[in-house]
Amino acid sequence: MTTGARPLEVPPKPTSRVRTGLVVLAFAAFTIATCIPAIGGIDLDFGALIRNWDNGSALLAQFLQPDFSFLPRTFGPMLETLQMAVVGAALAAVISVPLTLWAAAPTNPNTPTRIAVRTVINVIRSVPDLVYATVLVAMVGVGALPGLITLFLFDIGIIVKLVSEAIDSTDLPVIEAGRATGGGQTQINRSVVLPQTWPLFANQWLYTLELNVRISAILGIVGAGGIGRLLDERRAFYAYDDVAVIVLEILVVVVLIEVFSNFLRRRLI
Repeated sequence: MTTGARPLEVPPKPTSRVRTGLVVLAFAAFTIATCIPAIGGIDLDFGALIRNWDNGSALLAQFLQPDFSFLPRTFGPMLETLQMAVVGAALAAVISVPLTLWAAAPTNPNTPTRIAVRTVINVIRSVPDLVYATVLVAMVGVGALPGLITLFLFDIGIIVKLVSEAIDSTDLPVIEAGRATGGGQTQINRSVVLPQTWPLFANQWLYTLELNVRISAILGIVGAGGIGRLLDERRAFYAYDDVAVIVLEILVVVVLIEVFSNFLRRRLI
């Protein structure tokens, strides 16, 4: 005699309407408070949008009518931007591997050196990109080199931070197995940890490559080369029809790089 199996009954997830309501009210109160200058909030003058609309409406209309005859002039600066993005990401990819292993606890049990590396990375990440670019332009002059160094520092900060934290939060029993067999930390990192973390590195390398193209457009404002320098030049002359062409070109390039990155991720990860 057989009996039918009883379906698995999943108990309802416990919820607290009171707690949810309090969280929503607290978030709403905080959001409203940030818009009230009398209690230390941000002074948001929404009326300025209406009063000054005429100042920008003509520029917006010009921006919506891109002049595609200007497009050939953008090819050279865009090529320079792509070169900066690729070289910056490639250099960061090479340097980020040892720095990441030194910044993660499972791959660097030496606390003083680990703290030192993390401190340096946090300092690099805390300085805004435009500050790097401005200082470097003053040091080495206007051109692609300041932008390249800025992108390199930006990429290093992102890759080391994200990958080292991923290694810290991942259970890697193979490390204990390697230590049990008498392997040194360098041998374990090279033979055991790196083969398992290559997908993490590859994902962040491709991510920084995508970011570099967008960031380089901003760095050009302070003279750090690339398409951003041309963008700032046309903006200064209020040629927003040319600015629209540059923005559209950046959009197309970013989308193409993202498609290419997704293709590589499916192959590598």
